[in-house]
Amino acid sequence: MRELLVEFIRPGESGLSGRRLQRAGQIVLSVVITVTNLIGACSVLAIAYFVVPLPSVDDVGHVRLVNAIVAAVYVAVAVPVGALMGVRGLLQVRRWIVEDRPATTEEQRAVLHAPLRLSLMQLGWWWGAALLFGVLDATYSASLGVRVGITVALTGMVTATLAYFLSERILRTAAARALDRGIPDRLIAPGVTSRALLAWALGTGLPVAGLVAIGILLLAGDSGSNFDPGVAMVVLGGVGIVVGLLAVALAARATAAPIASVRRALERVQAGEFDEHVPVYDATQIGQLQLGFNQMVDGLAERDRIREAFGTYVDPDVAQQILEEGTRLEGEEVEVTLLFVDVRDFTSFAEDRPAPEVVSAINRLFETVVPIIHEHGGRVDKFIGDGLLAVFGAPRRYEDHADRALATALEIEEAVRSGKAGDLEIGIGLNSGAVVAGNVGGSGRLEFSVIGDPVNVAARVEAATRQTDDTILLAEQTKELLTKSAVKLVQREGAELKGKTEAVRLYAPSA
Repeated sequence: MRELLVEFIRPGESGLSGRRLQRAGQIVLSVVITVTNLIGACSVLAIAYFVVPLPSVDDVGHVRLVNAIVAAVYVAVAVPVGALMGVRGLLQVRRWIVEDRPATTEEQRAVLHAPLRLSLMQLGWWWGAALLFGVLDATYSASLGVRVGITVALTGMVTATLAYFLSERILRTAAARALDRGIPDRLIAPGVTSRALLAWALGTGLPVAGLVAIGILLLAGDSGSNFDPGVAMVVLGGVGIVVGLLAVALAARATAAPIASVRRALERVQAGEFDEHVPVYDATQIGQLQLGFNQMVDGLAERDRIREAFGTYVDPDVAQQILEEGTRLEGEEVEVTLLFVDVRDFTSFAEDRPAPEVVSAINRLFETVVPIIHEHGGRVDKFIGDGLLAVFGAPRRYEDHADRALATALEIEEAVRSGKAGDLEIGIGLNSGAVVAGNVGGSGRLEFSVIGDPVNVAARVEAATRQTDDTILLAEQTKELLTKSAVKLVQREGAELKGKTEAVRLYAPSA
């Protein structure tokens, strides 16, 4: 029972089986058709007795008795037969629900047109009653037949409209399952504006029209001696208030409920839940809103997957910049500090071990080193075999990029010495200077990188650690840019950088 209640309050969210859903909907729909028609019949009797001015007839009591008997017989036959026909008419709607399969385009249209079809069927029964009572009362007076026929016809319009609102609400669950894959093209269905106009007609238009008609008859002096204008206005006003309130409430709910479901889902999406979707059960502008929301969430989920993939294969800072600014990242000159890490004696290490063990050892080292670089604001520019190049100061700018790079190198050295990064030995070289940062590549293959002599010098500084037997060496350019570091640096004499004609002073952190 709780699942049924959830399904009818929030269509598409209970996960009920198709067979249970079909049975529950059949019962509720039958009750709605029966109740709305009984309410309509009672409204006709009240309006006919107290509102419609009767012309002069010989025996008013006899006329009312005959009408009451015929009305009772007609209601006793028409209401159950109409309910049975309405439910049986939904055979095409319920077949695919019971089979728990996706609806075809024709079945989608059948579900969305079902409320309109049911209301038109009821309208046919009511207009048939209008014709019957019009002809019956015309035998007493032509004027009486016209007035009663119009009264029954107008009440039938009210009843059919209420039935439309209620059946549309009940069939939302079926519509949610039918529209799970989208809304069919060129579908004609009452939209938000049509619902508002129908609610206005029931709550304001028809009652006011009745009052105008009564006024015209009073002015024409054709109201009959048994007509009381005060009673007529009270009854007509009361019916208008009750029916109008119900119609407006149903129309407002038809618009507010799906918007509320989108709002609830939007709150969850804002919290980062990109697997959220709302059931689409409306073919109007509201349904387009629901469908558009789901497509938007799919786009956000795809963007999130791309961001996650970028975070795996591309540095997160670069991925963020690409997503925000596109791939046209023009080259620009910027001062940075470069950190080069390389494994010592890697060739001999790899010779004696199988490839999986070698890859595992390298990955263990990088799994320790990369987070340290990110924690200090650095960016891994590229992996070069058993080494990597990190950049501090591009694309994210830092005034203290040299201090950040030295702090990173010291933390990496400590992690390697403690064994957290495995058994490999490494060398770290630091150098600072102006480089060109931007996209490098062609033919659809781009890489955000830094280019310039300082990059080459950083690699040479790391290679010099083998001469000085230090783990960390930094060039004089980096030492001059340090502003916060309290680490004491000791100059290393005699170290030469391969390929450099000019001498570069090197420094190592003291023990």
